[in-house]
Amino acid sequence: GLAIFSNENANKYVVHSYNFFLFPSTLGVTDVEFTLSASSIQFLSHYGFDYNKFLKDGIPYMNEVQEKMLSQHLLEGSWKVSSSLDRDVLKKAIDEVTCWIATAKEEETMTLQDLSGYQMIEVQLVLRHALQNVWTQPLGDRKVMVKKVSPQHRRLLENSSYDFCQKDLILMSARGFTNLFRTLVKAKKPLVGHNMFMDLMHLHDKFYKPLPESYEEFKRNIHNLFPVLIDTKTVTKSIWKQCLFPRASNLLEVCTVLCSSRLNPEDPMCPVIAFASDCSRYAEKKSPHEAGYDAFLCGSVLLKSAHLLLCRSTDDGVKADPSFSQYLSVLAEYLNKVNFIRGGVSSINFSGEDAPCQHPPALVVHVRGLPGLNERQIYQEFKALCRFDVRQLSKNQFILLSNKFKQLVLRDYKQHPHLRVSFYRHWRHSPSVNCLLQVSSIVALWSLLAFVLGRAP
Repeated sequence: GLAIFSNENANKYVVHSYNFFLFPSTLGVTDVEFTLSASSIQFLSHYGFDYNKFLKDGIPYMNEVQEKMLSQHLLEGSWKVSSSLDRDVLKKAIDEVTCWIATAKEEETMTLQDLSGYQMIEVQLVLRHALQNVWTQPLGDRKVMVKKVSPQHRRLLENSSYDFCQKDLILMSARGFTNLFRTLVKAKKPLVGHNMFMDLMHLHDKFYKPLPESYEEFKRNIHNLFPVLIDTKTVTKSIWKQCLFPRASNLLEVCTVLCSSRLNPEDPMCPVIAFASDCSRYAEKKSPHEAGYDAFLCGSVLLKSAHLLLCRSTDDGVKADPSFSQYLSVLAEYLNKVNFIRGGVSSINFSGEDAPCQHPPALVVHVRGLPGLNERQIYQEFKALCRFDVRQLSKNQFILLSNKFKQLVLRDYKQHPHLRVSFYRHWRHSPSVNCLLQVSSIVALWSLLAFVLGRAP
């Protein structure tokens, strides 16, 4: 989802909001694998996600490494079709052309039909590579024209304005959404997101380069791509503390609270946000969890939050229409600080050093008399007290990790009949250490036994 906010005049912002259905490029690139969780599919289905559009008409994308591989294949004339469906279509097309060309005369043509997507490019590349006396041209509507030509005529047509299989054109088509990504990078506009750490990882991996091994290199790369990042989660977390901001579980609730009269009273200087005419659907109906609408909510939360902070920073209120540069100034302490969920730091600083890491103590849960408990059940048991990440340590032990440890967890479970909670101690609770100690004990016991038996008369 992408929402572009344009400051039309004074305090009015016009929003153009877009949804992009993306699907990995399959043109001459190693077959891409991705996973889907059942719960995610259910969630997206509930909110009307169009899986047909995603799978059948998804916009391709690729990163620089994949583009380099494709470019090399095009340069060498070597071609690989990764899809079995495309291979079948290709074989059928080659058979048709081979039968036809044996009796065809120069300048005669035939039409290949029912080709979709990249099949139209792949068929042309393979035919041109295999047969030096044919020329191909897309006709639109899933059709490709094949013409028998002389080798001399073929050389004249290659790389001319009539050649729709030029390397640059193929690469542009295969890059798909990556072309837009590079436009956004070139524009150097502030990039706004909500809880955007995973989004940044996907942007880096899918459209720029595979994620590096080095954390610092990842930070540098992202900062070079997008010098100004604003995470509305980081901003609103601060407002919670300053303005007794009510807790909100999703972006729509955050936006609703910020627009409430208590936090943002009627203020003629408050930013007015309007949808462009081609996005009027969102003005008529809320569409939470639809990417384009969530992008709109994110930008709205930013503007409302910035205006609220600007009002609180001046004693006599805002007297003139605030500019976006004023909003950026009041947001200065939050720039490039991206929220990090349940970590040793609250946010990651993409333009400098991170704050010192402070890890709360890990807890270990000992289960007695309740065989077969799993991580989800342990999570459900403790979620009312504190939000933990749960990992099974052994058959009857689970480790709990949180960025906000609460002492009452230890207190409330002190007398629990089945669950005992204590601080995690590596030398005491680590399965690998326990295994090492057990092996050492066995070795020591056998050594002692051998020593005793060896001394026996």
